[in-house]
Amino acid sequence: MFEKILIANRGEIALRIQRACREMGIKTVAVHSEADAEAKYVKLADESVCIGPAQSTLSYLNIPAIISAAEVTDAEAIHPGYGFLSENADFAERVEQSGFVFIGPRPETIRLMGDKVSAKDAMKASGVPCVPGSEGALPEDSDEVIRAAKEIGYPVIIKAAGGGGGRGMRVVHTEAALLNAVSMTKNEAQTAFGNPMVYMEKFLENPRHIEIQVLADEHGNAAFLGERDCSMQRRHQKIIEEAPAPGLDPKLRDKIGERCAEACRKIGYRGAGTFEFLYENGEFFFIEMNTRVQVEHPVTELITGIDIVQEQVRIAAGEKLSFRQKDVKLKGHAIECRINAEDPYTFVPSPGRITVYHVPGGPGIRVDSHVYQNYVVPQYYDSMVGKLIAYGATRDQAIARMKTALSEMVVEGIKTNVPLHQDLMRDTAFVQGGTSIHYLEHKLAAAKKAQ
Repeated sequence: MFEKILIANRGEIALRIQRACREMGIKTVAVHSEADAEAKYVKLADESVCIGPAQSTLSYLNIPAIISAAEVTDAEAIHPGYGFLSENADFAERVEQSGFVFIGPRPETIRLMGDKVSAKDAMKASGVPCVPGSEGALPEDSDEVIRAAKEIGYPVIIKAAGGGGGRGMRVVHTEAALLNAVSMTKNEAQTAFGNPMVYMEKFLENPRHIEIQVLADEHGNAAFLGERDCSMQRRHQKIIEEAPAPGLDPKLRDKIGERCAEACRKIGYRGAGTFEFLYENGEFFFIEMNTRVQVEHPVTELITGIDIVQEQVRIAAGEKLSFRQKDVKLKGHAIECRINAEDPYTFVPSPGRITVYHVPGGPGIRVDSHVYQNYVVPQYYDSMVGKLIAYGATRDQAIARMKTALSEMVVEGIKTNVPLHQDLMRDTAFVQGGTSIHYLEHKLAAAKKAQ
């Protein structure tokens, strides 16, 4: 087992990884920008290294600075968390070439799954169902593009092969709009991702977003830890996640989960990963794989009792999975609300000093957050300041506990989206379960119209 791990991230995930390491008796090194010098995880780390100014391009995305920090502190492994460099194959390669262990998949696996076209091909070969679409990247020939769209059937969605985070996508409803949409998405893809390749898929009108959590070791063992429903989204960004998915047939879950585990075995996957699907009319369609720990991993941890971050560390150290598929038992229900520093209805970011901070407690409540009273939320990074997670024996109990927890949560000095979460916990369609990925956008648009 490692004696010292460098955490190449910030915010709540840096603290989460640090806590997992402390429990395992592993020392931690926190790297931070100048803006994060007073962060809780920096103060709690065994060692800390400032790696640059506030801008993430000069600090958290600065590969040479992170490698140097690992060298001067004598760390053995680097945990990338999520976001930043976590799915950057070049970073994973540099880490390993520099003599450190990358806590995540091999660089070639990150490359394979990071390109949406090659990922889809790999999944098809492993028997994982995919959204009907173009076979690989779209050709230059306009007639071929039009023919492909006709075969798939409108509406279609044009996506950047190297895309992510909701960028590089366009929905097309008619043939007249097709070629212009392809051209615009190619330009956007080149600018945002340095890769102009795009592909086409059937656009599902009202799907849910359901994902399967997997863990796999270097010894050919792989298991899935049930599923999560992440359909409550705005602009492709998740706001509420829950596990298990309401109303999903357990037999269907086991069938798709086993296919995901088998795909891991086939591609030689190592570490934690998530298969993301659109789910409509009883069918799953693969959209992408995230080759890292997810923001929403706590809901899975609560219903399985498995510490995903500690498993990541053990796998990276060469150990076998500490459990088998038959040991994975899903118990109860968990819901996570992402607490963001933003206006709850206009979504304008709200950085600044937190003057009053009180977190809820009670049975089944977990708060993953790096903030504290007098902490200054920087303007340079993602607006998420924490995650509030409620666990119950049933979904109804989890919702009831979340309502209580939200009513107890006090964050003053900045705006947060707590009022939006309170509204959603009372929402009839959410309480019933099974809303589509478009539900929140429609609800917000209707509310704006009514004003």
